[in-house]
Amino acid sequence: MADITPIIPSDRQVIDGYGEGQFCVSGQWRTGAVVVLPDRTQPWRPQGFADLTAEDFAPVIQAEPRVEFLLLGSGTRMQLLPKALRQSLRDAGLVVEVMDTGAACRTYNVLLAEGRRVGAALLPV
Repeated sequence: MADITPIIPSDRQVIDGYGEGQFCVSGQWRTGAVVVLPDRTQPWRPQGFADLTAEDFAPVIQAEPRVEFLLLGSGTRMQLLPKALRQSLRDAGLVVEVMDTGAACRTYNVLLAEGRRVGAALLPV
């Protein structure tokens, strides 16, 4: 049998699981929304998709080294980012892909394993 588990450096933040208002990142459970970057995870202010503001994305925009793009986990279902907010983030140099939170968690891990500089802003399910 072949091992198909991607090799991810041990100093990277891997999303191990999620559910019922919490996320497990690199073995540590966290309650509420989080921003996951390859080198750190931190709490995130928004309580829901409708609460999102351009200022909420400051931790990602200011991250060094910069992320190539951000996966936005919108909760239990995919939602569309308002045009004005999407444009504001694009003007700040941030490309955002919105998907349901489960898909964002899985996609983050795949891209991290590929060595991509990706971030995830995750609203709980």
